[in-house]
Amino acid sequence: MNCPRDGWRLLLPLEPTPLHSEEAALNEEQPVTPEARKAVWGAAIGYAMDGFDLLILGFMLRAIAPALGLTQPQAASLVTATLVGAVLGGIGFGMLSDRLGRIRVLTWTIVVFAVFTGLCALAQGYWDLLAYRTIAGLGLGGEFGIGMALASEAFPAAKRARATSYVGLGWQAGVLAAALLTPLLLPAIGWRGMFVLGIFPALAAWFIRRNLHEPAVFEDRQPAKTSLCSLFKDGQTARVSLGMIVLCSVQNFGYYGVMIWLPNYLGTRFHFGLTQSAVWTAVTIGGMALGIFVFGHVADRIGRRPSFIGWMAGAAVMVVMYSRLSDPTALLIGGAIMGFFVNGMLGGYGALMSELYPTATRATAQNVLFNIGRAVGGFGPVAVGSVAAAYGFETAIALLAVLYVVDIVAMWALIPERKGAALT
Repeated sequence: MNCPRDGWRLLLPLEPTPLHSEEAALNEEQPVTPEARKAVWGAAIGYAMDGFDLLILGFMLRAIAPALGLTQPQAASLVTATLVGAVLGGIGFGMLSDRLGRIRVLTWTIVVFAVFTGLCALAQGYWDLLAYRTIAGLGLGGEFGIGMALASEAFPAAKRARATSYVGLGWQAGVLAAALLTPLLLPAIGWRGMFVLGIFPALAAWFIRRNLHEPAVFEDRQPAKTSLCSLFKDGQTARVSLGMIVLCSVQNFGYYGVMIWLPNYLGTRFHFGLTQSAVWTAVTIGGMALGIFVFGHVADRIGRRPSFIGWMAGAAVMVVMYSRLSDPTALLIGGAIMGFFVNGMLGGYGALMSELYPTATRATAQNVLFNIGRAVGGFGPVAVGSVAAAYGFETAIALLAVLYVVDIVAMWALIPERKGAALT
């Protein structure tokens, strides 16, 4: 593939781009149509199913490993394989969505994810389970970017960050349900039964396909050939894409590095049982959900860049503080605050990337860039587990603070402000 190039520019900080007067005049009175609300609900439901599945995997590793004779690295690699599969699915389904439509391809991603999650219940060993998890990851990888593109295109510009944050809340609802239901269901139906529950997202696919329509901005787009080269077609676009890869990588590395090992950490250090670990994890997830909700409102008011930088700084401080806590009550409160900052930015990526890329390549950009971050983040559990084994979990978590400092530099140097920009 040959990509047009306009020359490479020096990697200097980008100044915020002034908004057009029509865009600046957008205000809180813009109506949100019923169709826009349904689009957000549809995207959030699909994302919730992803969150539920991925967190129950973290809770079930201790049950799966002895049942199938897995080593600790093999168990951790199941998460990594899911996220690596998500990169491939993100690329393929993102490009299909930009060509064939958000609703149709979003439905396909959910069906693929549901079927192969259900097949995990039939696994007889490491290799077939690894294959099922990888293919399920294809569907998981497709959902994020398509859902975010759908929500951002359907909502008014002045409330775009809130719309994509509501989609992000779908993920948190899924992981919260996993934290609360796993201690009740796992002893009763076992890990195979838990995977059978993964078939139910197929019902969500039917709902989405039947009740939603393509956003007007997508239907009115000028047809264009979508390729990965479009994300690096000139110096400025390449710089923005590089910045987004860094941001998405740190976001996913920190999130998966913390959440996959948090139940194990609580159980090992504080001798928490499954129920206690689930409660502590649920409180952390609750803090994440509040952070996502607040971030969307703040980003719509003061802009994307200052909001992201504020949350990144908070995340750097809180991971260090959390690693030093030893009292269970302090851990409970500290976990909620850490979650507020560590994952509060999740929904903001949807609005940010929607404003940085045109409609013809929006879902491709969302899926490819975020899922590259997921692939990097997939090594988070392995890296945290390795450092924890050598130096302790507290050291492993504290080292994440360095990544958030890198995040701040990338945001400041590479990403322009586009708050409220009209989608083209």
